[in-house]
Amino acid sequence: MTESSHTESELPTAHQGGGARPPVLRVSERAAARVKALLAKAERPALGVRLSIKKGGCAGMEYAMDYAYARAPGDEMVAAHGVTVFVAAPSLLFLFGTEMDYEHSEFSSGFVFKNPNQTDACGCGESVTLAPTRAAPASSDA
Repeated sequence: MTESSHTESELPTAHQGGGARPPVLRVSERAAARVKALLAKAERPALGVRLSIKKGGCAGMEYAMDYAYARAPGDEMVAAHGVTVFVAAPSLLFLFGTEMDYEHSEFSSGFVFKNPNQTDACGCGESVTLAPTRAAPASSDA
């Protein structure tokens, strides 16, 4: 279940003319289980984790996650599978519709983000190029 702290009118919509905006973030059960494990090992109690986008890497942007000890102004709060993920306000337009998952293999493990706003990625997979979510242009059927 996703919980939102904003009303529909405060956030961009996927389509003009009454279409619903995409969910800010979907958190898989595997990602939630990993967040729970991280929170259990935290040096001090945290409310959840904060997901943001920062500039960096060869493709220009990177996902960043930190412990959230308080809710920052403008954070979007997503509650799923018993954990809370705060999406930092400046990153919202880059993260609408993203699925946060966790993958574990023999040689690597980590959070994986399936983001419909991603337009490119670097070869090593550490950074991405993201376009902000925009409202669809008005229909020319008049």
